[in-house]
Amino acid sequence: MEQATTDATVTDARQTGHTQERIDLLVGDHARRLSERLQAHRAQLFPPDAKRSLRKFTSGEAADLLGVKDAYLRKLHLDGRGPSPEIRAGGRRYYSPEDIQALRELLEAGAKTPGTYLPGRRDGDHLQVITVINFKGGSGKTTTAAHLAQKMALDGYKVLAIDLDPQASLSALHGFQPEFDLLDGGTLYDAIRYDDPVPLREVIQQTYFTNLDIIPGNLDLMEFEHETPRALAQRDGNLFFTRIGDALSSVEQEYDVVVVDCPPQLGFLTMSALSAATAVLVTVHPQMLDVMSMCQFLLMTSNLLGVVSEAGGNMSYDWMRYLVTRYEPGDGPQNQMVSFMRSMFGDHVLNHPVLKSTAISDAGITKQTLYEVEKGQFTRATYERAIESLNAVNGEIEALVQAAWGRNHGT
Repeated sequence: MEQATTDATVTDARQTGHTQERIDLLVGDHARRLSERLQAHRAQLFPPDAKRSLRKFTSGEAADLLGVKDAYLRKLHLDGRGPSPEIRAGGRRYYSPEDIQALRELLEAGAKTPGTYLPGRRDGDHLQVITVINFKGGSGKTTTAAHLAQKMALDGYKVLAIDLDPQASLSALHGFQPEFDLLDGGTLYDAIRYDDPVPLREVIQQTYFTNLDIIPGNLDLMEFEHETPRALAQRDGNLFFTRIGDALSSVEQEYDVVVVDCPPQLGFLTMSALSAATAVLVTVHPQMLDVMSMCQFLLMTSNLLGVVSEAGGNMSYDWMRYLVTRYEPGDGPQNQMVSFMRSMFGDHVLNHPVLKSTAISDAGITKQTLYEVEKGQFTRATYERAIESLNAVNGEIEALVQAAWGRNHGT
């Protein structure tokens, strides 16, 4: 009955020449109902009185994360050294993320080479700010940013994730529903706006991942896009492209890596993020239309950032790479596009692609990543194929971060 009434309203509106007004009402009604349904879905998955937490890892998973043998972890446990794991059926040991971090600190204290188990910054190392960009939807940008931030946190880096996309998908993956959780602000916009910005620390929130904090996003971020032209017209002394970098400088010593999920457009937010960045990661789906879109994106980026550079912006990066995402090895045309990209860009294309996997998309249904879900929810081959792909990509990026600090990983 409700749908029939709505359809009749739209029909009447078209006949009376007031289509736009009634379509606005229709869209607003749909947005309200969808938001309520999503809130109910979240409450079902994660009840309001329940604190979202990360699963515990098997001793084998913990050993892989630490780079040691499972037998060595067992010996530490039997010797009473380090945290006590949870013992489940069959004597299986499970470690929380806090346990793994404690083990890192224990092992680092006895390591011969500094940084073997705590690979983050040392004196003289600069903060790594990695911007993940593309302005075509479906390139896997947010999925890439989320898995990169979480894996680096699990690997012992202190990570800040910034959701710069007004659509706030990165925030949703970490338990935030913007229209309910960020009613009074709380995005990066609050810290970079031209009128009375707040300290960046006020918008940083802890996640349920040890070592990972986040600045969530929502539609407020669009205000920066609207206000910047006015500030430029008024010749505001605060240059727009320095605002993100200036804000990050206030917390620079608290993190090793910042991962920025940029909006799918080349606006003032993205240009400010690129000016603050030390590295750029461009996600690409290997199909002709996507590569053509990337070509236009690169042309526009070059032109606009050239202007920013002439105005004093910092456009020097430690590295820039293209990441092939949603890759299907058995797809002939995709293989041709990957070969084409490698012939064009050489070493600027990461060696490892992110494979297309039902495991990644299925995990997203419950607003989780592959590092969060229990692997028993999938067939073993499906899970292992997907996680090996993600780990290979993130390991390659981690090596680039280490090289930017002037060392090979762990040395």
